[in-house]
Amino acid sequence: MDGTLVDSEKLWDIALNELYSRLGGELTPQVRAATVGGSAEGVMRIVYDDLGLDPDPAGMAADADWLHDYAGELFDAGLPWCPGARELLDALVEADVPMALVTNTRRSLTERALNSIGRHYFTASVCGDEVVAGKPAPDPYRQGAALLNLLPGECLAVEDSVTGADAAEGAGCPVLVVPNDVDVPVSARRRHRATLAGLDVATLRGIFDELRSGSGWQTA
Repeated sequence: MDGTLVDSEKLWDIALNELYSRLGGELTPQVRAATVGGSAEGVMRIVYDDLGLDPDPAGMAADADWLHDYAGELFDAGLPWCPGARELLDALVEADVPMALVTNTRRSLTERALNSIGRHYFTASVCGDEVVAGKPAPDPYRQGAALLNLLPGECLAVEDSVTGADAAEGAGCPVLVVPNDVDVPVSARRRHRATLAGLDVATLRGIFDELRSGSGWQTA
């Protein structure tokens, strides 16, 4: 969702900078890059480690709640689409392609985002607080595939971050990578595109077939 369909990473920039101000620190570009695509718990670990704070679970949970509440207010004002994302979703719906939204964002905030994006696009959705381990663990993508009654290898994942691409590939999904704010390493199970703009259903099927034809591919 964040950085792939909607350019919400810019809003997370604002929220994280505000959190750092509350905690008496300054967010650096390097630390911000490390948080992209992370789960709430993972982001808090990065923030607390960076600021040298005592990793008190209660304090971290309270700060994570504050961060998501602040981001939610920004989300409610409207989420800007990434180039080509809405058009591609419309084309996939027209072609009756089932889609699952797989995000590390909490359910409460994802629901607010779906009010802006349009929940009608998705057959199912999986959030970071609904799995044992969020991205980069493969759990979210495994659950997303299961909700579509498919194996992970039968699904093409579309990701913008290192964390997300690792999760999808670890689950067994071929991955289309469209980087947003951070560079994502290449691999034999990934194809990179600069933007979703201009992509159509036939192109996605071609990318999927090309990745699936690679040696040693497994669907499970």
